[in-house]
Amino acid sequence: MTARAPRSTGFTLIEILIALSILALIALLGYRATSSLAQSESRLAEESARWRTLDALFARLEGDMRAAVPRAVRSGNSTEPAWVGGTDDAGNATIRFSRAGGEPGNEPGAAGQRIGYRLANGAIEVDYWPHLDQPGDVAPTAFVLADGIAGLRVDYLDSLGEWRDRWPVLGEPALPRAVRVVLAQGDGTTVERWLALR
Repeated sequence: MTARAPRSTGFTLIEILIALSILALIALLGYRATSSLAQSESRLAEESARWRTLDALFARLEGDMRAAVPRAVRSGNSTEPAWVGGTDDAGNATIRFSRAGGEPGNEPGAAGQRIGYRLANGAIEVDYWPHLDQPGDVAPTAFVLADGIAGLRVDYLDSLGEWRDRWPVLGEPALPRAVRVVLAQGDGTTVERWLALR
């Protein structure tokens, strides 16, 4: 009886190549799934941060507007109404109004501050003047509240229930009844908020 050569029990080259191909495919699918999850998480975090910023902007705007007082101000030799709302050259809203609070001054009625909101370079800015009455050459201090904004529209509700795009209006009180703020964001979406003032 002749002795048989022992049979090889290893893998063939084709079996190894097939196993490597399957392993590479599983690794690729796993990488794509992980990458997709990471991108989704990043987008959700950015979206959440954007909405938190807008929420903080509207909370601040509402707080400032609710503290508005019907007090005209002196700027140099001229007088400006308590609330001034209009549009700039690009058609975006600008607002300036007198707000209660701040450090009391030496004269009665001097407590408070002049404040404004506007759209500048794609961002909503709040402007602070140091006092209600001041010399004409005093520039406000500006702070950016939200960026990525394409447009700002503000409408004012008069005593007859009509919306106006400017304030003050002849025959109306110094402050509007309510304000409607519409923000157009850079991605094409709009956010609208109504604020009752009185």
